[in-house]
Amino acid sequence: MHKQLRRALVATAGLALWSTAAMAQDDGLRAGVAEDMPELMALYRDLHANPELSFQETETAAKLAARMRALGFAVTEGVGRTGVVAVMRNGDGPTVLIRADMDALPVVEQTGLPFASTVTATPATGVETGVMHACGHDTHMAAWIGAAQQLVDHRDEWSGTLVMILQPAEELGEGALAMLEDGLFTRFPKPDYALAFHDAAQFPAGMIGYAPGYALANVDSVDITVRGVGGHGAYPQTTKDPIVLASAIVMKLQTLVSRELSPLEPGVVTVGSFRAGSKHNVISDEAKLQLTVRSYTDESRKLLLDGIARIARGEAIASGIPDDKLPIVTVEDNHTPSTYNDPGLTQSIMDGFRARFGEDRVMQVPSVMGGEDFGQFRRAAPDDIESLIFWVGGVPQDEWQAAQAGDATLPSLHSPFWAPDAEAVIATAAEALAASAIDLMRPRGS
Repeated sequence: MHKQLRRALVATAGLALWSTAAMAQDDGLRAGVAEDMPELMALYRDLHANPELSFQETETAAKLAARMRALGFAVTEGVGRTGVVAVMRNGDGPTVLIRADMDALPVVEQTGLPFASTVTATPATGVETGVMHACGHDTHMAAWIGAAQQLVDHRDEWSGTLVMILQPAEELGEGALAMLEDGLFTRFPKPDYALAFHDAAQFPAGMIGYAPGYALANVDSVDITVRGVGGHGAYPQTTKDPIVLASAIVMKLQTLVSRELSPLEPGVVTVGSFRAGSKHNVISDEAKLQLTVRSYTDESRKLLLDGIARIARGEAIASGIPDDKLPIVTVEDNHTPSTYNDPGLTQSIMDGFRARFGEDRVMQVPSVMGGEDFGQFRRAAPDDIESLIFWVGGVPQDEWQAAQAGDATLPSLHSPFWAPDAEAVIATAAEALAASAIDLMRPRGS
C-alpha cells in the first residue's frame, strides 16, 4: 500500500464517524439516517442470518420488495429471475439508478456473531454447503433501503425518476446481464446515471474510497485441455507427455503480461489449477489447466485471450503433438466486464462527499483487479449512461488499529471471518447514495 494512502487511512481510523464539522450544510440526511438506524440494523441482522445463494434470492427479494412498495415505489419482481426493480417518478429530470446486490456465498460462517448464519444450501456444484454473506451484500441491501427511505423523505429536493434495483447473482458475474436481457432498460426507464457501492475489507469503517476511470477488471475464466499420448513412465519415448507440455504452456503464459502487454497496461494471467495423472509410473494422456485472466480494456482482454490460445497451440506443435490432439482452449461464457467510473461524474460526487464527510474520510485509492458485474449497466449504453461505484470501509476501528500495529491480521472479503462494522458501513453508504442521487436530480437553480 502506498505510504501516502496508508498515512491517510491511519488518520481516518481516528476520526469520529459522526462528526458534522465537515458538512457543507445541514440537509437532514444524516439525522434521518441516524433515526432509521435501529430499523436498518434489524434488517441487516435478518439478512445476515438468512442468506441465499446466487439466483436463489427469492425470500430476500420478497421482503425487500415489500418494503419498497410500502415506501410508494412501483415494484416489479422476478426481473432477471430473482431481481427487483422499484421505480419512483417525481417530476421532470434525469433518471438515476441505484443498485444493490443480494446473493451470498457458499461459505461456512465462523464470525461468532450472535446472528451468524446457520443456513445450508446446494449451489450448482451439487455439494451442500453453509451459506454466508461473506462479501457484505447484506450491508449493501440495508444501505439501499436506508437511501430509499431518505430519498422518499426528501423528495421535495429532487426532480426526476429514481430506479432502484436489487440484482441477483453478482458472485457469478451473471445477475446484471440477466436483468438487462430481461428488459431492464426497455421495460423500465433507462438511467442517465448508475450508482452503487461495495463494502471494503481493506479500509477502516466509514472511509469512502474511489478510483476514477477503470476501477475493477475484466474477469475471464479459461480452461485448457492439454492432450498427449499416454504410456509407461519407464518408457517416455513412446509417449507424448501432456504434463511436460502443460508445464511449458504455464511458463510461456508468463510472458504475455511481461513481454506482450504494454508495461503501462495492467493485466493478470494466473494458472489456478493444474490437474493430470493418477499414478507414479503412468504418463497420462491429458492434463487440465484452469486460468483466471484480468484486464481493463477490451483491447488488452483480446490480446491476452488470443495469446493464451496461440501459446497453447504453438507449444503443442513444438512438442510434436499431432493436429488432431492440439490443446482445447475454452473461454467460459460468464465473462465479467471491467467497471468504469466516469471521471467527471466521479469528481463531482466526490467533491460533494468531501464537503459532506470531510477530506480525511474520502480518499482516491488504487484500482483493483477484482471483478464486479456492475459494469454491465454502463456497458449496455455507454453513450447514454454515466456510472460510479465507490467503496465504504468496513474494518472495525479497533481491529484496524491493531492491524496497523502488527498485532492482528485482517480477514478479506469472502473470508468466513469477515464481520464488518455494519452500522458504520450502512450509515455512511445510505447517506452517500441518497446525497448523490439528490445532487444529480436537484432542479437547476436550486
